[in-house]
Order: sequence, then structure tokens, then C-alpha cells
Amino acid sequence: MKDLKYLAAFSTPLVAVLALYLRGYYTFLTPIYAFGMIPIMELIFSQSTKNLSETEIEEKAANPIFDWLLYLNIPIVFGLLIITLLNVSTGMYATYELVGLIFSTGIVLGSNGINVAHELGHRQTQYEQIMAKVLLLPSMYMHFFVEHNFGHHLHAATKEDPATARYNQVVYSFWFTSTVRQYINAWKIQRNLRQRGKFSFLSFKNNMFWFTLLQISYLIIIFYFLGTLTFVFAAASAVVSFILLETINYIEHYGLLRKKLASGRYERVREIHSWNSNHTIGRIVLYELTRHSDHHYKASKKYQLLDCHEKSPQMPFGYPTSMVLALIPPLWFKVMNKRIPSEMIS
Repeated sequence: MKDLKYLAAFSTPLVAVLALYLRGYYTFLTPIYAFGMIPIMELIFSQSTKNLSETEIEEKAANPIFDWLLYLNIPIVFGLLIITLLNVSTGMYATYELVGLIFSTGIVLGSNGINVAHELGHRQTQYEQIMAKVLLLPSMYMHFFVEHNFGHHLHAATKEDPATARYNQVVYSFWFTSTVRQYINAWKIQRNLRQRGKFSFLSFKNNMFWFTLLQISYLIIIFYFLGTLTFVFAAASAVVSFILLETINYIEHYGLLRKKLASGRYERVREIHSWNSNHTIGRIVLYELTRHSDHHYKASKKYQLLDCHEKSPQMPFGYPTSMVLALIPPLWFKVMNKRIPSEMIS
């Protein structure tokens, strides 16, 4: 039964369904749950630094339930999205209700869409990588598949990485710099892959071309069949979802830098180059994303197998709570700056 604890990750879309049908000020229920109730629960429930035994690793690695818990997010995310878009197209919601639903939908697209796509995007099977791309589509962030796997994991905790926040950089400027630089980097990476693979711009291997075509088509279809209001709603929800992702990016590597060696290369990524959090609630609802140090140390590890390393810099709160803290820069700097090793500050 302990293996089913990750069912808690479906609580966010469940709350979003309630927000959709209760209407009124209940449309803001999802952001209240995600950034109010979950942080409170993180403070109540204890942390756990326990790692799996060798026997447990073998059992959990072979258990398909952990994969199916990820796959289930596809019908859940798209089911909720389609129902919400159809409801919005009827024009039955007031402006303030639409704002609440934009945040609700965006949070689901981020937590159960992009976050799950991140996990599946690291898998080696083609069908799981296709699932990752599909989940990124409604967030208009399909380039994340290219930049994250071929850029971020290579350059994490360096100034060359758009997704690594600089020391004393506020999250609001990071949203802009990371989003723009990641998109540009994704095209550069794709160009290099195309040159090495010697395939044409129109080849099915040119992910960035097809990602662009699919995302534009997605919005055109919504505009044509469901109208201008629904088109704006879908676009705004996408923005909320990738801002959610970028806020997570911000807290994951904030201020941490790898040393540059005499050869001009950087030291290899180690456990000390990502912020780790062992707060139980955040770990469960985000599919262990908060054990980010081990993820970068061994990117091929599945989420249920990730370890806590004593060497890793530890966040004083879980990721959901830290995201809220990051929105108040003076408080964020006061809490986090003193935790950054002095040799990393530049």
C-alpha cells in the first residue's frame, strides 16, 4: 500500500475539478490548495531522509505500478483540460472565475503535465518519450524536452545554463531570462543535432520544427472551434504552467555553481549542485522531484528510487513552500543566501 502513496499527486487535478464545478470564488481553490494547504501540511508532517535498501530498490524498480501512476496523468490532464475548455467556450463564467480557472488549469498543466513529462522525458523507451512530448503540448513548452535533456543536464550549476538562477537574482527576472534563453538554446541544440545526424530541417527527427507546428496547430484548433475567449484562456493557462516550472527551476539550483577546472571544463555534476528537500508531502505530490540532487547525479534513476545524499545542500522547506518563499525576494535571500557555500558565490 505504501507504493500507492503517489496517488496523492492526483489531488491537484481533483481539486481543479471541484474548482471548475463549484464556480464562484471556489475557482481559486487550486492555487489555495497548492500554495496554501500543501505548505501547511509540509510544516506539519515530518521529513524523511531514509533511503531504500538494495532489496527494496530491486522490488520497486521492477514494479510497473510506478510507471502506470505516471501514465495515468495523460487522460487525467487532457480530460480536465478538454472539459474546462468546453465549459469556458460557453461563456458561463464571470471574469474573476476565469482568472481562477486559468490558475487552476495552469497549475495542473505544470504539476501533472510538465513535471510528469520531465520524468518520462528521461526514459529510454520511445513510447514514454512520446508521452512526455504530449504532456508538454498544452503548456506550449515542448522545447523543454530538447533543452532539458541535451542542455540543462550538461550545463546545470554553471553560468551557461539558463535554468540555473544566479546568486541574488530575483525569481521575476529569472522567469524572463530562463524562458527566453532556454527556447533559444533548444533551437541551437536542435541545429547541432541536425548537423551531426545529417537530417533535413523537415525531417521527423527535427523535434523543434514539429513542436512549433504542433503547438501553433493546437492553439489554432482551439480558436477555430471554441472561439477567442477559449483561445486566450488556453494561452494564459499555458503561461501559468511554464511559470510554475520556471519557479521550480529557480529554487532547484539557486546560487549553486560548479568549479571551472584548469582545462576550461567544469567539474562533473555532483550531489552538491542541486537543492534537496526531504519534506514528505512535497516529495509525494511532485513524484520525488524534490530529491533533485540525486536526479542530477544519476539522471537515469526512476523517481521512486531517488536517494537523499547527506552532502547535498538542504532546503529548509519543501518545494511548494519554497516556491511561495521565492515570490518574496528579500525573505528568500535572507533564508537561502547563508546556505550557499561561500566558494560558489561569484
